[in-house]
Amino acid sequence: MELTDIQRKLQASLTNGLVDQRINGRENLMPRFIYNDQGDTMWLHIERELSHCSAFTFVIAFITERALAMLKAKLADIAQEGVHGRIITADYLDFNNPKVFRELKKLPNVEVRIAPQDAFHAKGYLFAHQQAGYQSAIIGSANLTQGALLQNYEWNIEFTSHENGALTGKLMAEVEAMWAASQPLTDLWIDEYREEYDAGPKLISLTDADQAESVSQKIEPNQMQREALRGLADIRARGAHRGLIISATGTGKTYLGAFDVRSYQPKRFLYIVHREQILKKTQESFKTILRHDFFEKFPEATAEEFNDQFGCLSGNERNYTAKYLFATIQTLSQPDQLRHFCSDEFDYILIDEAHRAGAGSYQRVLAYFQPKFLLGMTATPERMDDFNLYELFDYHVPYEIRLQKALDEDMLCPFNYIGVADYEKDGRVIDETSQLEWLTSDERVTYVIQQTQYYGYSGEVLRGLIFCSRTDEAEELAQAFTMRGYPSAALTGSTPQKTRENLVKQLEQGDLCYIITVDVFNEGVDIPCVNQIVMLRNTQSSIVFIQQLGRGLRKFAGKDYVTVIDFIGNYKNNYLIPIALTGDKSRNKNVAHDDLDVQQISGVSTISFSKIAKERIYESINTANLDGLRVLREDYQALKNQLGRIPLLTDFEQSGTVDCMVFAKKFSNYYQFLLRMKEDVHLTLSQEQVLNFVSIELMNGKRVVELRLLRQLLAHGGTYDQASFSDELQADHVYYNATVERSVERVLSLAFFVPKSQEKYGGQAIVTLTTGRYQLSQAVQTQLAANLVFQQLVVDAINAGLERSKPYRVDQQFTLYQRYTRKDVCRLLGWQSDVSSTLYGYRVRDGICPIFVTYAKSDDIDDSIKYADKFLNPDLFLWYTRHNNKLDSKEVRQILQEQTTIHLFVKKSDDEGSDFYYFGEVTVQEARQETFTAKGKKEPIVKMLLALKQSVQFDKYIEFEK
Repeated sequence: MELTDIQRKLQASLTNGLVDQRINGRENLMPRFIYNDQGDTMWLHIERELSHCSAFTFVIAFITERALAMLKAKLADIAQEGVHGRIITADYLDFNNPKVFRELKKLPNVEVRIAPQDAFHAKGYLFAHQQAGYQSAIIGSANLTQGALLQNYEWNIEFTSHENGALTGKLMAEVEAMWAASQPLTDLWIDEYREEYDAGPKLISLTDADQAESVSQKIEPNQMQREALRGLADIRARGAHRGLIISATGTGKTYLGAFDVRSYQPKRFLYIVHREQILKKTQESFKTILRHDFFEKFPEATAEEFNDQFGCLSGNERNYTAKYLFATIQTLSQPDQLRHFCSDEFDYILIDEAHRAGAGSYQRVLAYFQPKFLLGMTATPERMDDFNLYELFDYHVPYEIRLQKALDEDMLCPFNYIGVADYEKDGRVIDETSQLEWLTSDERVTYVIQQTQYYGYSGEVLRGLIFCSRTDEAEELAQAFTMRGYPSAALTGSTPQKTRENLVKQLEQGDLCYIITVDVFNEGVDIPCVNQIVMLRNTQSSIVFIQQLGRGLRKFAGKDYVTVIDFIGNYKNNYLIPIALTGDKSRNKNVAHDDLDVQQISGVSTISFSKIAKERIYESINTANLDGLRVLREDYQALKNQLGRIPLLTDFEQSGTVDCMVFAKKFSNYYQFLLRMKEDVHLTLSQEQVLNFVSIELMNGKRVVELRLLRQLLAHGGTYDQASFSDELQADHVYYNATVERSVERVLSLAFFVPKSQEKYGGQAIVTLTTGRYQLSQAVQTQLAANLVFQQLVVDAINAGLERSKPYRVDQQFTLYQRYTRKDVCRLLGWQSDVSSTLYGYRVRDGICPIFVTYAKSDDIDDSIKYADKFLNPDLFLWYTRHNNKLDSKEVRQILQEQTTIHLFVKKSDDEGSDFYYFGEVTVQEARQETFTAKGKKEPIVKMLLALKQSVQFDKYIEFEK
């Protein structure tokens, strides 16, 4: 019997996976082993299968809320496409929380049944591909839990079989039999299961146990706090009287302050906050830390004597004598209140939310008091005004931990971020110009509530914060939510302090489902129980985004994660969302595109976008001016404030902020940017031309050889021995051979470049090679000696390039998944000259053939060159030569020669500029003569199957498959 096309492909793929890997598999049908390796997780495989299947069935014993939440955006998207799903699960060992079954009932287009078996322990994910005529399955050890999908070392096999296959037939027969024997999931079943579940034995959580013992035991600092305390002790040992701690919200800054006070033993201590709402909580935290030492020192003391050491100075309390005084800035800064204290009254002062210290009230207080030590704490030291926070604290930053690192260190509650499209009707979408009646319309309120219900929250009681754009919007939404059965209250800048405290208490007690606010709760509010954050506003800045996200990241008993639901309209600032989530500050548009594809960050926190929301963000990235002069000036000023001097490009690279190549591409060199910053720097034209060369051509760090040679020449009076340099590179395992040696000579002599570039770089060789020695040109040496600014900027460009080179493997010609332009490839291959302007799709030269593929072709591209180049699977790439080529054409014969080395470079679309990802070396597994029709005319073309020497990392593969 003759095999169908899909059967032939499956036969080859199964033979490859199970019999002989030398046989070519086809499409993405080959068996795969999944064990949650980096970039290759169960979550990615399940999401990919869901994206392509016509129906699915999960047969899973254990399911957690968190894992289900991770898949909800994808399940909602495919439901819109008519994909139906089935889930068979059970109550085995009472593992599944009753709430999980409620969440399962919310899934659109998914039917759920309960298996009859007493010991149901199956773990299988089945996906139908009806039109193609095959089934895929993932079977192994992974339950539907966040650990199994992201982190745990699991063993799972993904395989594909034709619907007529014996294994598939047996598997599907068993599934159908189990489905028929299982009972539908109903509300009644869930209620009965809850009674059984609640009656079972429960373990005391570690958090509860820790809290129970905290009264009698001495609390010790965690790892972050120990590192910060060492940093504080170190700067004080060096004579510092001020310091600034930068620590993400929820990482224990208050306890850290108390630990340092416990160590410092001040005679009197002052803690300054900007909201009375957190005054008492802060005081209680200090009591918790200081209590043990006090009673150890004074065993006969009473609790009243201990408490008498603490006092508040605020609108509601006037205490001037307490040893540990906690004051609001609003009260303390009043002249009549300052008069109660001597200027040296407090030997230790701590300012919470120190980024506010530029305000007049703080400046009055700081000008008045003269403490022995002043500590500032903030999660966001960046300022939108001209105040230099770092200068206030003498540029001493003994410790810094940002959001992403804090999540990695498991110091915060992980989050599931879901970006969904905001409400749309008749093509009208929420944007910056939307009127109030549109923002609070019945239709939008209904839509928002549907989304918040669907994506849910961790725990039994909803405690949510909603951030919106306007005060009147908050008030009307609060009324609308309350009327729909979600008791809510608006909290605005005009809400009295007592009312604010009461509203927070109601939320904590479960009397309110939501507090709806504008920007009031961005900072300085501690509500650990918050388990859902809803963003109904435009993201104006990454700082505010992180502040609002941080409201839900404090750990809390019974809260495993926080759900963040972001309603994404047609906002021009949508590009800030992936940048804020990943902590990217590079101002590099290519990196921003990559940010949008990140799904797992910082431990087990996850990011999901609905299809429409992702499209809106992608468009925002394309149109955004990420490297505009205004934003670069802000980044420059922020770093200048932090350093207390003019920052160099190396400073930007080391601090993880603006990519140094942004300055090179936008201004040709950093000198031109400094002029725009009105810095007092001066270069001659010839000096600037040399700086242009180093900045544009070498600073990208994609090959370190030229940079290292220039560094040695500068360090050795302008001359350096060729043999010594070669030995040095080989000792450091730098990729270096005769071809690289010749290439470096041509690059530094400018012979490699086209005449226009040579002119831009001064037209004279920068370095020459004579009788075994490299020689820096005399003109450059003279200029370096005559102008220290020029010298500093050249050295800085070299150092920045070496810093930027760190993601690249110096021992290899190219680094997998890094980006390269055609010009980069010409240089790194060691070609005699830059032929990038005529390189186009590929070229064979000196036994080497780089292939450049734009995956998603622009509609503007002529059909005659719009070929169906694509990944067939992580090991095979389908590629077409130029038209008018035959198997016996000269360039095709050159490509097919066994000794020809072929490199594959791919970019997603022309939106991503001129940079291509490197996917490694490939070999031609098959070449076939075909015809190509363009404008009604048939022309010969050669189709080739390219086998990658190294399988594509799965997360990279699916980025291109989408």
